Amino acid sequence: MLDFTNCSVNKYRAYGGANGNKINISYEGASYMLKFPASTHKNPKMSYSNGCISEYIACHVFEILGFNVQETLLGTYSIKEKEKVVVACRDFTDESNVLVEFAQLKNTCIDSMANGYGTELSSIVEAIQEQTLIPSNELRDFFWDMFIADALLGNFDRHNGNWGILVDEKKQQAKIAPVFDCGSCLYPQLVVRDMERYLQDQSQIDERIFVFPNSIIRENDQKINYFDFISSLKNKECTNALKRIAPRIDLDKINRMIDETPYIEPVQKKFYQRMLQERKEKIIDFSLKKVREQQLNHTKSAR
Repeated sequence: MLDFTNCSVNKYRAYGGANGNKINISYEGASYMLKFPASTHKNPKMSYSNGCISEYIACHVFEILGFNVQETLLGTYSIKEKEKVVVACRDFTDESNVLVEFAQLKNTCIDSMANGYGTELSSIVEAIQEQTLIPSNELRDFFWDMFIADALLGNFDRHNGNWGILVDEKKQQAKIAPVFDCGSCLYPQLVVRDMERYLQDQSQIDERIFVFPNSIIRENDQKINYFDFISSLKNKECTNALKRIAPRIDLDKINRMIDETPYIEPVQKKFYQRMLQERKEKIIDFSLKKVREQQLNHTKSAR
């Protein structure tokens, strides 16, 4: 149980973003962005979203999947005798590692008709190909690997401002930044009593797999539905990422991590575990089975 209340605050470092207040603190000699739970307007039943919990769990799932990911810690912070659960996200930037959001990188692609924050898939793929900081095949693989992981986690807000590249301008070097900003995963707008109710209603579970949340990325100006897009096997790069990421999903490790997560009730743990299992089976495993069937049919046809 960590209490960040008395950590020193760096008032000279500020952060953008719309989901909750953020301050910079020093904890055990390292710099962290401390994220507070955002107030919610979509669900009048709750005062604050579960975004900090989502951030922590989703980042640890990414870690289990083998991604380089931002370190996160759950703790509390007291303001005027009110204690809030917060998430501390270790700052991976410094003088030699400046974050260039993909939106900024996309803006450097002068042939693109879309702006940096435009989320039409074709414009994203075009910018990945046109940029010259990272080998395009490396950045493309990362993008699709992240897309598959976000599909598992139900991330509805992986826009161009919350992934990117670390740049050392002096050394003229660049590398893909750790995965960060995962607070829109795992249904952060749900209250505990709704989680408990949905666990007893398979139709509610299925609706949150097959219908929503969708990706913020668009195709033909429509938000991509994770199940429809991945299971269609229509995008070769996405299918290749599916084959890379699926074998890394270790539900036993994920379930243990969730069981060990502090500050959340047993029904929340059960809900997160159930949803990840169902999303794995009905999106990832289902699509992978179609890949294998397709490969088998091609083999038979070649004989």
